[in-house]
Amino acid sequence: MTTSHTSTLAEIHEVNLSYLLLAKRLLQEDRVSAMYRLGLSEQVAQVLTSLSLAQAVKVASSSHVLCRFRFDDHAILASLADKDKNAAIAHAHASILLADSPVEQIG
Repeated sequence: MTTSHTSTLAEIHEVNLSYLLLAKRLLQEDRVSAMYRLGLSEQVAQVLTSLSLAQAVKVASSSHVLCRFRFDDHAILASLADKDKNAAIAHAHASILLADSPVEQIG
């Protein structure tokens, strides 16, 4: 394994762990808001909140990035990136577009 590949895997693990810990914290603070912000179903939220720290570290060690952009629709990303729009308006527009997006399910 090359140094570059090893470094990339370490960065993926770090992103995964950061994401899992953030998701758990947000879910504990305000479950409904966190589910909306993260695009999680109730089932996924339940699994995440039940993970122990050791389990989170184990899940984070995957070579796959666990989080993903919800910007499959270019309109959402374009709205957030529009430099001519006021930031608050851009975020509101993106929130409206995301609210119409289905929640991810683990099947």
